[in-house]
Amino acid sequence: MNIKGKIFHRLLFVGLFVWLGNLPAQAQIDLKQDTIECHIVGFNFGVKMPSTLGSFETAPDGMRSQRATMASLYKGPWMDYGINGLYKYKSNWLVTLDGNLWMGNNNLLNRIERMGSVFSRDSIVVGTGGSDAVVTCYNRGLGFMGGVGKIFPLQPDKNPNSGIFARLQGGYMLQQTIFKPNKATAPQVEGDYALLYDHQRQGFLLGEGIGFWFMSNHANLINFYVELNVQQCWSRSTRDYTIDHYLGLQGKDGNRYFDMLYTLKLCWMFPLKGRQAHDIYFY
Repeated sequence: MNIKGKIFHRLLFVGLFVWLGNLPAQAQIDLKQDTIECHIVGFNFGVKMPSTLGSFETAPDGMRSQRATMASLYKGPWMDYGINGLYKYKSNWLVTLDGNLWMGNNNLLNRIERMGSVFSRDSIVVGTGGSDAVVTCYNRGLGFMGGVGKIFPLQPDKNPNSGIFARLQGGYMLQQTIFKPNKATAPQVEGDYALLYDHQRQGFLLGEGIGFWFMSNHANLINFYVELNVQQCWSRSTRDYTIDHYLGLQGKDGNRYFDMLYTLKLCWMFPLKGRQAHDIYFY
């Protein structure tokens, strides 16, 4: 082979090598994010607010009032904490399971009128030593809900796993008043005596949520959602005997309760999966 032939073959080889080397880079021009399917564990916190709008209790005779709804019993807002288990499908549908705990801060309303026999003429709860027991009265609630949701991407090509988030939930709720003596023991609000005043109720909880869902394309630790959740609760008393002088109640609480609750929460999510996959489209 003469010199010209050798030079031609070498140039041909170099050109082919450069063309093959540039092919993947050229394909990256049409690289698009893909949706992922994975299990997710989340931890959320936020604030819960009871509402008098739409809340009421119904007496056995059919009469309605708003003197013993959650908003009438406890001052809001309340702190809300929870843990989530979610499953995200490639179609951006979600199956969710939430467990939440909420509580207020010494927020029982009209406590002296409700528990007149417990408080002295000086409006204190007398402890075993004869001094003020400094009793804190606050609400505590538990909720367990399962549901389904959907993510509607705002930028399907850049991040199809993030966008507007909506869901519907249903589950169980238990709430009551907690009495905590801080300075001395107070048998009047401890043990079985506390059950007379704690307004413990349980029932069905329905929730509708809407918010923003974000899953990072690059970092597994930057995943969260912000949600406004509206809940409706149908509940009844679990106690055989309830004392509430403010309501004129000494006996079985036969009322049926309907409460509206609003929760604004932030959930930090941890997907149990590696980084997101890509779909690559060649020219």
